[in-house]
Amino acid sequence: MDDLEFRLCLKIDIVQLDLWIEQGWLIPETSGGQRQFRDADVARARLILDLMGNMGVNEAGVDVVMELVDELHGLRGTMGKLMTAIGKQERDVQRRLFESLEEIDRF
Repeated sequence: MDDLEFRLCLKIDIVQLDLWIEQGWLIPETSGGQRQFRDADVARARLILDLMGNMGVNEAGVDVVMELVDELHGLRGTMGKLMTAIGKQERDVQRRLFESLEEIDRF
């Protein structure tokens, strides 16, 4: 969705949107010089609105939360790659890996 659709959907103004982009909380794609927003950007913006509006979190707190969200997303991708790599191993190797992971999970 383009810039205007995004702002209308979230009921935010251009100043607010520009600030969030400047802070690095949103990183829209650009196409033909126009900013384009994905569903993930809408979800991030709704989280920002909820944090600041409903929970009273300040900008520093939003920074921390957004960094954690990004780290969690990265970890999820890494786990997917790990599971794919494990799936390519022989059954005996898979069994030993999963047993090792179960031992780690007990802590």
